[in-house]
Amino acid sequence: MHMSKRIASLCVMAIAIVLAAIIIETNRSHAGSASANTLPQSDQHSSVPRTDSSTGNVVLELTQTQINSVKIESVGVYQFPVEKETVGNISFADELSVQVFPTYQGTIIQAFVGLGAQVEKDQPLYTIKSPDLIQAESTLIGAAATFDLTNKELERVKGLPGVAQREVEQAISDQQTADGALKAARDAVRVFGKTDTEIDQMIASRKIDPALVVHSPVSGKITWYNAPPGLLVQPGNPPAPYTVSNLSVKWMLANVIESDIGLLHSGEPVQVKVIAYPNRVFRAKISKIYPAVDPNTHRCTVRSEIEDPKDELRPGMLANFVIRVAGPTLWTAIPANGVVREPDGTMTAWVTTDRRHFEQRTIKPGLRRDDRVQILNGLQRGELVVTDGALFLSSMLTAPPTD
Repeated sequence: MHMSKRIASLCVMAIAIVLAAIIIETNRSHAGSASANTLPQSDQHSSVPRTDSSTGNVVLELTQTQINSVKIESVGVYQFPVEKETVGNISFADELSVQVFPTYQGTIIQAFVGLGAQVEKDQPLYTIKSPDLIQAESTLIGAAATFDLTNKELERVKGLPGVAQREVEQAISDQQTADGALKAARDAVRVFGKTDTEIDQMIASRKIDPALVVHSPVSGKITWYNAPPGLLVQPGNPPAPYTVSNLSVKWMLANVIESDIGLLHSGEPVQVKVIAYPNRVFRAKISKIYPAVDPNTHRCTVRSEIEDPKDELRPGMLANFVIRVAGPTLWTAIPANGVVREPDGTMTAWVTTDRRHFEQRTIKPGLRRDDRVQILNGLQRGELVVTDGALFLSSMLTAPPTD
């Protein structure tokens, strides 16, 4: 009997402990629920991306804190000029580049200037040893000797008493023939660029000067040089020992799609940009639209002339060609910070209707002007778009999940 009372007492104590534990857990649950209900409704959800079933676009639901970190504006309009844009390359102006060949065949004796040197018109560039010049100078010296001999013979005949008239006339004829031959020989040497002073010196010393000096025909910079001593050079046989170019004007050769050819005309102004000077715009004019279209790319080469007095542009530079084909018109546009380039190369923007759910939308941007980007496709005027913080939203799609 005593044992039964003790067992009953233990059972009552166990039941009391269980009931107390249940009450404590219940109170804890109510407290947790009440605490959750005191949080802002917008902060009870994590920013887990989902896909809109109707559009297939990714949608993010942001917390209030995240919403406060982005800026939202309505899609507006902005004036953009109607322009055509393509790429091309900077080139020397071929019409202002001269290959300096010698006028006669010969071997190079000495070069006076090197690659990149600035030269003036008629400045000596190099000398060659020309067999033609040697032959002309040898003829000159022989003609001078013959002329001197005929002069002396004429003076001798005239001084002889009772000389026959026929002999006098023959001496005069020989002297006149020698004089004509000497003049012809002087002219032949003068063709090689020798001056009268140099010719007189050769006649007096009876020594030839085999060096033929080749001068620059124009002022400019040496853009090609291949003139080692002993090199055989011939007129018109490339490569020339020197090329002199006027670098104050460059060419920009752009490849324009054939559908735009009708919009372009010679003399129209062009804006050119190069990577080396990202904040510079070089002014140019279309100088030639080539007549042929590449059958493989269906593009036509358009040549523009660029004023480059400081010689800042280098041949081979990649250039951007922009030409305005019509006046400014209104286009849908958003601030540049609202456009995001995704890892796959697509361009996107974030659109919202309730300022809480944000849809990622693929867009097609156009021109950029005054920090505004022209939107060709993907957005409509009046839609709400993220203009500051769009990159932050895109990065949330690739961020690792947090606990």
